[in-house]
Amino acid sequence: MSRIAASQVSSISELKRSPARVIEDAAEEGAVAILSHNKPVAYLVDTETYEAMLDRLEDYEDMKKVIARQGQPVTHVTLDELDDL
Repeated sequence: MSRIAASQVSSISELKRSPARVIEDAAEEGAVAILSHNKPVAYLVDTETYEAMLDRLEDYEDMKKVIARQGQPVTHVTLDELDDL
């Protein structure tokens, strides 16, 4: 069985029948798992949660770049040199 990573669940049928209620649940709870045949097929998340997820993904990608560049020579520049670029 698939793991459900939300405290609220809704079927696709319920989403079609009452989209406003499902969206309100997501806004209140942070996430709603949308189920089809008792398996999660999508998650509906509030904007705050979604934006936080994007920030964390961006931080993760930046950290991967930092780790990949460890040990490479460092180039020192002044602020004036940056203005010339």
